[in-house]
Amino acid sequence: MAESQSRPDLTRSQPFPLTVDRDKARFGAWYQMMPRSQSQVAGQHGTLRDCIARVPDIAAMGFDVLYLTPIQPIGRSRRKGRNNAPVATDGEPGSPYAIGAAEGGHDALHPDLGTIEDFRALVATCLEYGLELALDFAVQCSPDHPWLTQHPEWFKWRPDRSVRTADGPYSDIVIPDFDSVDRAGLWNGFRDAMLFWIDQGVTIFAIDNHDTAPLAFWDWLIRDIRRRHPEVILFSKTFARPKLMKGLAKLGFAQSFTYFPWRTTKWELEQYLGELTRYPERDFYRPNLFVNTPDLLPYHLQGGEAWAFKSRVALAATLSGSYGVYSGFELLEHEAMPGREEYLDSEKYQIRQRDWDRPGNIKSYIAGLNRIRNDNAALQQTANLRFLGIEDGETIAFVKEAAEPANTVLIVIALSGHLRECWLPLGDVTVDAGGQRHHMTTLENLLTGEQSRIEWGGIRLRIDPDRDPALLFRCLA
Repeated sequence: MAESQSRPDLTRSQPFPLTVDRDKARFGAWYQMMPRSQSQVAGQHGTLRDCIARVPDIAAMGFDVLYLTPIQPIGRSRRKGRNNAPVATDGEPGSPYAIGAAEGGHDALHPDLGTIEDFRALVATCLEYGLELALDFAVQCSPDHPWLTQHPEWFKWRPDRSVRTADGPYSDIVIPDFDSVDRAGLWNGFRDAMLFWIDQGVTIFAIDNHDTAPLAFWDWLIRDIRRRHPEVILFSKTFARPKLMKGLAKLGFAQSFTYFPWRTTKWELEQYLGELTRYPERDFYRPNLFVNTPDLLPYHLQGGEAWAFKSRVALAATLSGSYGVYSGFELLEHEAMPGREEYLDSEKYQIRQRDWDRPGNIKSYIAGLNRIRNDNAALQQTANLRFLGIEDGETIAFVKEAAEPANTVLIVIALSGHLRECWLPLGDVTVDAGGQRHHMTTLENLLTGEQSRIEWGGIRLRIDPDRDPALLFRCLA
């Protein structure tokens, strides 16, 4: 029939490449930390061995990705001081994002952190505890990076032969010229540095400051790395214009930062997550909801109230399949520079030590959220999300559903610190039971196991944010 049938309109399209990411691109809980701040000795530079000692605690909180800030040598020229002071004093370590010094560049390890053997030991320890290692990869250099002398054509120079550095708060870094006469050499240099860390066991890269490089570079890099190592996940961690963030995701970044830190009210969260979970965004944009970062302490956390920290981490952990926290969040760290969304005495510019078990921490709360995420397939994805109408303007409610295996969860989270009592209508919410859709009859509390019957098409809820701002239920028919 295929040979004899007339098909005058038959056409053939050009081939379309298909990339299939592994599950970690869809679902994961990330813990970011600064390796040099992991020592328990005051004022002492942390090492990778200190990081190894922290792995059991991070795994106990339920995280499955350990995300390190840059671990390369740090430049000395134009080094920043405490709280981003323009000039560092003797002994100040500088920002780890000013990559490159006499000890090496992007494929070198800061000598105070240890050796490559220590790094491989950290990778092995992470795998032993069920974590993968993610590494910050910034396409920028310090003025002391070896490339400036080895390949001066890769950079822009002023008439006085001084290198052109970035402006303002980033004057300790140099942005390479991605359109230089030897752009192939520069592009290959960054690619080869990434391949070096892949050889050491890194499977995830968080790409920083990539809005300064052309899209053609990222298109080429993603294709080249994925062709060689399809297991590698590339995370776009830029806060840029929406069009650029979406454009980078379309090029093939497996995950992307979001504007979640600045979406605080009910209508903002519903509008923004609605945008990310409808077509076409859901086809190419995988959000990773970070609650804080080394650069960002949102205003809503600066009061230090435990309910606010719990509410934000519960929102991030349940709205998205992937979310993350920066170390210190579990200790409710909230001291900010006046009038700014930045940490006071940020460890970006100094070494800090902490008591990771100090009173008031919310480590057990985070561990409970991650356990529930691991037990419920509905929370391991982002796209199948539906917000529910609820009469309280400071309470948000939504349903998430997974098809395989069939699993439906209902999440209700208070967005303020006051006691909330409200009626939640559920008459049009159905669940899959044996391949058939049925109205749900029962809610099972995922923390306590207590079951509540649905009557009169809904349920009356009471939320005490001082105890727990989030109610998490499994929906039963």
